[in-house]
Amino acid sequence: MARASPLPWLPWGWPNMKAVVTAGVFVTTLWNLRCFLNPSEVSGEAPKDTEPLMVLVWEWPSKQVPNISGDVCRELYGITGCWLTTERQLLSRADVVVFPHTRLQPGRDRLPKKRQPGQNWVWVSLESPSNTKALAGWNQTFNWVMTYRQDSDIFIPYGKLVPNRSATVNIPTKTNLVSWVISNYHRSQKRAEVYKNLSRYLHVNVYGKAIKKPLCKDCLLPTTSKSKFYLAFENSIHQDYITEKLWRNSLMAGTVPVVLGPPRANYEQFVPADSFIHVDDFGSLAELATFLKTMNSSHYRQFFAWQKRYSVKLYTDWRERICTICTAYPSLPRGRVYPDLESWFST
Repeated sequence: MARASPLPWLPWGWPNMKAVVTAGVFVTTLWNLRCFLNPSEVSGEAPKDTEPLMVLVWEWPSKQVPNISGDVCRELYGITGCWLTTERQLLSRADVVVFPHTRLQPGRDRLPKKRQPGQNWVWVSLESPSNTKALAGWNQTFNWVMTYRQDSDIFIPYGKLVPNRSATVNIPTKTNLVSWVISNYHRSQKRAEVYKNLSRYLHVNVYGKAIKKPLCKDCLLPTTSKSKFYLAFENSIHQDYITEKLWRNSLMAGTVPVVLGPPRANYEQFVPADSFIHVDDFGSLAELATFLKTMNSSHYRQFFAWQKRYSVKLYTDWRERICTICTAYPSLPRGRVYPDLESWFST
């Protein structure tokens, strides 16, 4: 039996034109519908998971919880596919749970009773080991660590230099030699000893709560910028522990930092070698004082050469820090727990 022709044919062998147009429109409609319903299949790409990564912050690191509603990571920092929440009832749906150490209470009473399958817990701290207590109780608890240390799973520095080719050298007017802002002064700290001995050879303008001369938030940079040098002394000496004392109080203010912290080589991983003065560069504090007092203007300007290529970026918003978890997430190790958190952090 002969097979029926799908289109009516004219006597000379060509199909009816109206039928051809109708069939073409029908086929095109089907194709467009298929593309609309399943675009990944048509393009040959694998279907993409559009579900955002949910990051539950068990308790916000700062006392005041900012607005984290909506797509805050994308709106503020251009980080897509990241959803922040502090709603604990969403624990079972969270991909990542964040635990700031400053909010952890001794014992596990206030932590979730169990970890959901595939869920990762993050321990967060910006403090140094000298100022971080009660770590032994958190062994075998956290999958990832998020600290100022470069070897952390998620690295969150206090600041960094970002390329800025249009930058020019800007040195504020100087009215005094050295300044220092100190909130917590303890005689047992190395910085207290260094300050005491250095002040024998030169005058230091001191501000801060420790001497009942606090500076308002908007007063800090205008005050430190008037000094040629700033004592960027850390409260304790640890690898990578380089805080806002360098980034904000010194570099951003437009003054030369005199640093006391990890070795010079460690600082040079963050800032150019000719942008700061290290206490360890000198055999004595008397030599350091002489160096500061006798520096000529030409030499002084050389410390600001970094401004031609970079500008300072501060990390002050915890929302930005938490959002970076989503950026790092694809490359983070899975199925690992820190067996001895205290040992790792104290190394």
